[in-house]
Amino acid sequence: MDKADIVVIDLTSSSDEEEEEDGKIGSSMKKMVNTPMKDENKKIKEKFDDYDEDCTILDSDPFALIDVSKKLSITNIDDDGKVKGGEDEDISIVSEKGQVACRDFPHARDLCVKFPFNTTPHLSYCDKCYCYVCDSAAPCEFWTAISGGHCHATEKDRGWNAMRRAARPTPTTH
Repeated sequence: MDKADIVVIDLTSSSDEEEEEDGKIGSSMKKMVNTPMKDENKKIKEKFDDYDEDCTILDSDPFALIDVSKKLSITNIDDDGKVKGGEDEDISIVSEKGQVACRDFPHARDLCVKFPFNTTPHLSYCDKCYCYVCDSAAPCEFWTAISGGHCHATEKDRGWNAMRRAARPTPTTH
């Protein structure tokens, strides 16, 4: 068999619309004869072959080591660029891009990034915190109530969830 006589059968499915137009059900089969391609057609084909939705060409090796010195800084550095205090080599983030949901947008007190719920007093709040029960800006009227202030409210507690539902106005029907 000569190379010019090679037959290629394409078994890929086309869209449902194309199949309905052709009046065929199932996968469409096309018979194509392998013919020499013109140079300009080869360039166009190569351009489209390089693009694949499931495959992305990366500019760098994702598994390569990252030069942390350009991304992070070491605290306690003296004028000579050496770490002060010997063993203290804490790394701190000096910049970030984008917004953080639980810091830059309104959030319930128990989700606050600035004042973590498990490690800071529940009375603390940032300018984006709101009361989980009242759905109002913190501190609410009951934030520091003697018997269960709303500053302690969290969605993980059934009791607070019940109070939240009870605090919401019931919709009126017309």
